[in-house]
Amino acid sequence: MDNLSRIPLNGLRAAEAVHRLGSLSAAGKELGVSPGAVSQQVARLEETLGLRLFLRRPGGMIAAEGTADLFRLLGQGFDRLSAAVDLTRKDRQSMLTVSCAPIFAARWLIWRLRGFTRANPDIRIRIDSDTALIDPNDGTADFAIRIGNGPYEGVEVERLFPQRIVPVCHADIAATLHSPADLLNVPIIRDTRSNYGWQHWLRPGDPPADRLPEGPEFSEGTLCLDSAMTGAGVFLSFETLCVDSLKRGQIVAPFPVWRNTGASYWLISAQDRSLTLPQRRFRQWLKAAIEEEGMGVAPVPTG
Repeated sequence: MDNLSRIPLNGLRAAEAVHRLGSLSAAGKELGVSPGAVSQQVARLEETLGLRLFLRRPGGMIAAEGTADLFRLLGQGFDRLSAAVDLTRKDRQSMLTVSCAPIFAARWLIWRLRGFTRANPDIRIRIDSDTALIDPNDGTADFAIRIGNGPYEGVEVERLFPQRIVPVCHADIAATLHSPADLLNVPIIRDTRSNYGWQHWLRPGDPPADRLPEGPEFSEGTLCLDSAMTGAGVFLSFETLCVDSLKRGQIVAPFPVWRNTGASYWLISAQDRSLTLPQRRFRQWLKAAIEEEGMGVAPVPTG
């Protein structure tokens, strides 16, 4: 057992996956890391063992001569480890916890989540709607979805799509707006906790942001959007908050041009840990949903 203490477990997992799947890229996809990371883990294992494990061929990676028993026992060993974990952590493994801001959860994620749960009835999902930035390394959540500038240190991060903004309002107000200069004649609804402002949307030749009229102020974007629906003024909304309301015709975009704020949505997970099957399924579903809807790239919906 003392000899095992110097053997890198991640290297064993990487080597077993490469042997079973036949390539660094396939192993990296399964383990949730890059092919380069898999290659480094295998190289460290080979150095520790003093044994060459693979031969590189045009068709992929093949086991070196004399390693058949090693890989057979490794496969059996990981199968047994997986079975042991299933016995002790069955409920925990089937529960997937995602931390995200309340607005993102309520106005975007919750309306699409049924697609994931219907496709994965064996996975129970819990949404932790909190604005506080959690650390997936402590095990409190499988993923965190956050808006920011990145990159973030000490965690695994993946950029999902850019944050985009557009002015929205009731159709009656939109009928009076023919150019951005007309914004000087209507109330401007403001989110007091927003990470962006009109300076991110207005362009040279438009009225300066500090000249726009006063209007209702709220400490939450959902209230701002609801206020805009009532005809209280124009609100500069972000995409995940307003896109469904635009599609349903509950509000309109008088100037249908998205502008990037410079921030992005990020998928954050624990560092140096292979993704579990529920985690891989959720990541795959989330990215597919984003791509299907064109988040960050599609034009402004016009109803």
